Amino acid sequence: MSEDRIAALEAKLAEMERRLTIREDELDVKKLQYLYGYLIDKCMYDQVVDLFADDCEVRFFGGVFKGKAGVRRLYIERFRKRFTHNNNGPVDGFLLDHPQIQTIIDIDPDGKTARLRGRSMMQAGRHKDYTHPDKGLGVRQWWEGGIYENVYTKGEDGKWRIKLLNYFPHWHADFDKGWAYTDNQYVPFITTLYPEDPAGPDELYDDFFLWPTHKLLPFHMKHPITGEEMVAERWEGDLERDRVREAERAALKAKG
Repeated sequence: MSEDRIAALEAKLAEMERRLTIREDELDVKKLQYLYGYLIDKCMYDQVVDLFADDCEVRFFGGVFKGKAGVRRLYIERFRKRFTHNNNGPVDGFLLDHPQIQTIIDIDPDGKTARLRGRSMMQAGRHKDYTHPDKGLGVRQWWEGGIYENVYTKGEDGKWRIKLLNYFPHWHADFDKGWAYTDNQYVPFITTLYPEDPAGPDELYDDFFLWPTHKLLPFHMKHPITGEEMVAERWEGDLERDRVREAERAALKAKG
């Protein structure tokens, strides 16, 4: 066999190995994100925290939680203590399903960074026989739909971990009334930082909204055919409504 033939076969084998590694990495990242959904379903917050890299970040409801300490504040100090009486696992009467669907995963050329866009369609509720009026947790059943734009990092041990969990819950709806009757800030935005709020974030960010405001969470990838950024236009009527609301907020703030 000629040297050229051998070189061509070696190059082909190297390309096949490269593509196989990418596919394996995509599957590993998908499994990691799906496991996140299953663990959140059952309120296993200790195990959720272990899915994150040490230098991680979570963006959630207008707050940025940084590092493992920030992640613990969100999942343990905020979620676990509120939802399950600080129990690391499900409690009777509390429903919080997080199906992970429509995942699109891209591996960066360095092979150490992955990006995912995905969706969650959450069903949640508290049963009538398991309410806690003293904590403001009465009977409730609702839907939530959100988009992820996450980043993952591959460690020296070859394992993928969550580097950035950017979950953007776009809409909520009471089960009986539906989407058309959703109040603004169905879930209040986070406004108080740590340590004033012991379960608060390290930073706040402004570009956060909920239904009926309807905008695009930017894609991490470009259009696969045109190679262009996928940018959504906002209707002028919605922009004008935003300007009016901003003016009203400024006027209220000026009044003290």
